[in-house]
Amino acid sequence: MSASPADAFLRTLDVLDRMEIPYLVGGSVASSIHGISRPTMDLDLVADVQPGQVEELASLLQPDFYADPEMMREAIAHGRSFNWIHYESSFKIDVFPLQQDDYSRQSFARRRVEQSKTFGTQSIEWVVATAEDVILRKLEWYRAGGESSERQWNDLRGILQVSQKTLDSAYLRRWAIDLKVADLLERLLEQQ
Repeated sequence: MSASPADAFLRTLDVLDRMEIPYLVGGSVASSIHGISRPTMDLDLVADVQPGQVEELASLLQPDFYADPEMMREAIAHGRSFNWIHYESSFKIDVFPLQQDDYSRQSFARRRVEQSKTFGTQSIEWVVATAEDVILRKLEWYRAGGESSERQWNDLRGILQVSQKTLDSAYLRRWAIDLKVADLLERLLEQQ
């Protein structure tokens, strides 16, 4: 039997937990949890990985994953994302080092434990970004991509459709101003 994305993610969680590396799931997987599910072949994680943890992290991921410690170290040093790829399933984990700006620290502090069957029939417990923070990050990605990604916009609309009644609109509006996406947030809210 071939490995699945769930196998890749469970293995990743095991390594992060073993090393006590705090993380949160974001991106399309998080928007599927808070909104309307859609398939994806990668996973976005924000992780508080320290440079001194890279060798052990890469060692624990191998031989199941392609995990290049030099690439990881360099990306962390420059505040850029890096990834590891599960050989059997080709599932890619994109890791975004936790940034130290006010919003990044605040959104990371708000993360919460969720249980979901996002990767098929197996229920997985993980730490995920809140719906508000997924919206704000997706608005940033949407703006950075020239405001042309229908997939990103549909993810945003799906989150509102499912989670709108529980959203903290004051939090959304406050951080949307700082992140320079307030106009996009208002456009999104007007469509509901």
